[in-house]
Amino acid sequence: MMEIPVTTTLREKFSSQASPEVLAALRQIAESQGRQFQAVLDEAMRDYIDRQQKERPRRHVMATFASSLEEFDSLYRELAK
Repeated sequence: MMEIPVTTTLREKFSSQASPEVLAALRQIAESQGRQFQAVLDEAMRDYIDRQQKERPRRHVMATFASSLEEFDSLYRELAK
């Protein structure tokens, strides 16, 4: 399957509809984090795509795993003995 890049500068406009509650929640999240609404919406869509592509782990899971390997490499090697 095609991997969607984490950071892209190219944007494409589209039109859709969502419930007022969903939009309000996304706007509140964006405001509370000091982010643009479109950035929060993009992240939500990427998370949805990640969950649908079940044959591989989600990006944030793998990033956390890689960070853990870096930080605790010697411990993991000792535990494996």
